[in-house]
This record gives sequence, C-alpha cells and structure tokens, in this order.
Amino acid sequence: MQTLMDYLQPVLQWGLHGLLHWILPALVTLLVIALALWVLRRSFPDRASTRLYRQIGQVLVFLLGNIALVLVLPFEAETRGQLLSLFGLVITAVIALSSTTFVSNAMAGLMLRAVNSFRAGDFIKVDTYFGRVTEKGLLHSEIQTEDRDLVTLPNLFVMTHPVRVVRTSGTLVSCEVSLGYDVYRRRVSELLKRAATDAELDEPFVRITELGNFSVSYRVSGFLKQVDTLVSKRTELRAKVLDRLHGSGIEIVSPSYMNQRQINPERRVIPPQEVMGKEVITEQPEDLMFDKAELAARLQKFQQQRDKLEEELENLEKQVAKAEEPEQRRIALEIDWRKRQIASLDEILQQQDVGL
Repeated sequence: MQTLMDYLQPVLQWGLHGLLHWILPALVTLLVIALALWVLRRSFPDRASTRLYRQIGQVLVFLLGNIALVLVLPFEAETRGQLLSLFGLVITAVIALSSTTFVSNAMAGLMLRAVNSFRAGDFIKVDTYFGRVTEKGLLHSEIQTEDRDLVTLPNLFVMTHPVRVVRTSGTLVSCEVSLGYDVYRRRVSELLKRAATDAELDEPFVRITELGNFSVSYRVSGFLKQVDTLVSKRTELRAKVLDRLHGSGIEIVSPSYMNQRQINPERRVIPPQEVMGKEVITEQPEDLMFDKAELAARLQKFQQQRDKLEEELENLEKQVAKAEEPEQRRIALEIDWRKRQIASLDEILQQQDVGL
C-alpha cells in the first residue's frame, strides 16, 4: 500500500529549483490575470453605461488567461498541444450549443449599441411590453413597467421586434372616444380641443378615426414636452375629456347601450355634477413607477458630463505646457476646477449606482 511519502517522492526529487520552475510561471500568469481584472474593474466601473465593455473584457481575459496557463505549465509539447486542442474543442462546443441564445443575444446587444435607437430613461414599447429603459447590457435590456416591475428582455427579442421609442424632445398624448351620430362633429371637436388645453397640452387637434355602425370614433391629441409625465398626462387627458363632454350634456355611450339595460329614453347617462372646487393634482405617479429608470437616466447624464470634462481636461493639459506665464496660470486654474468637478461626479456616480 503506497504511503504519503511515495506520492511526495517525485516532488522531493525535483528540489526547490524544480518546484519554482513548475510553480513560478503559473503564479506569475495568475497574478497577470488578477491584475488585468483589477485594471478592467477600475477602467470600467459596474455602471449601466460601461457594463457592456466590462462584460466583454471579462470574457476575453478569461479565455486568454486559460490559454496562457496551458502554455506556461511545464508540460511536454505533445501534452500541451492536446490540452490546447481540448480547450478549443470545449469552447467550440459551448459556442455551437449556445449559439442560438448566448451568441445571438451578444451579437444583438452589439447591434443595439451600434444603432443606439434608445438609451437609459427612454420610454419604449417592444411587442406588448411598455416601460422606461433601466439598462442595456450585452445579453439583455431591462425596462421598468408602469407597475414598477422590472422586465428583462433578451436582446435577440428586442432586435427581432419593432421598437417604439418616445422621443425625449416631446410626444403626442392621445385619447379616443366613441359618440353617437346624433352629436354634431364640430361641437365634439371643439370640446375635445378644450379638454386637451385643460390638460396643459400644446397644439391640440382632433381626428375622426372611424365611422362605425353605431358610433363615430374621435381621437384628440396634444403635444407634451415633458415626457417624464407621460403616464399621468394620459390619465389627466381622459379625465378632462369626461369633464368637458359631461359638462356639455353629451353622453359617452353607444346606441347599443340600450340593448344591455332598458332605461328611460329621456334619462341621460351622466353622473351628477358636484361642487368640489378646482382639482389639484399634487402626486406624480411616474416618480414611483419609474424610479430605477429615472436613476439610470440621471446616471447616464452624469457620465456624459464626466466624459466631456475628461476630454476638456486632456486638451487643457496639452495647452498648459505651451502657454506663457499669465495664460499658464489661468489654464492651471481651469484644470484644477475640472479635476474637482470630475471627482464630485465620480462620487455621485458611485453613490447612486448602488441603487441600480
């Protein structure tokens, strides 16, 4: 029966020089891999704007690090070749087996970055999913819905479906209502425009979208500059439409309503008016619905400001060496100011990025 010394005998025969010859290259390689990961972590913090590059870098460091370990280990050339062939076969098999998911989503993520049709904080609609973008990763995109839930969409799904993006410069808020043929269309159009004005929408207009068998469909639209309040403005517009039409004695019911419940033809289906004073809306539901998306958009703006300051700082540092003494002092003050701004933005990004 072999003892522990029998197993250690070949190792003891190598001596200290042999052990160092076997262990030292592997330790150096591991230290280089750890250093590369540390540099990657420092260069690309775990933020929404740099997460994609960080993920790609980690994958490359992992692959190249494994190949380097095989090359530095004291194996024979034939054994080393077999290990590299095995490693290549494993990588090839993994890529082949996951090509429909991992690789496809990764390629779709790169395409989304290249197209750049939306960014963090934008309202988007993909198929039946609507919400604000919180993250664009290598493999997935994340949106926050009106229920404050986070929905993860594979990038391949986003690329293969039409993406509707609400423009940050403003959008149209619409409301559709069906009225009977007995109501004069010009009167309806005027009331709907007033409702849009009451909802503080600009340039309101009305379209007739359908002439149905029993009713006429109207759609009132108005321009909203502050897209952050999109959800609440939709609700407010519908409320103002109800107030305007009911206040003018117009029923919002189809003639087929009579087939559901028999009522007196002289009775109007309008709730009684109550004197409650002017309606004051203080709460803004978007602050609760899209808190993570709002934070992601704010962080992206801070990151863009930091990048701009970094670029200006590099240009000033090039100018300071060529400038004369009075000008050199002024440029030095601007450099110091930009460094303080960058440090402040780094602190803000580090603190707020914890919430993502």
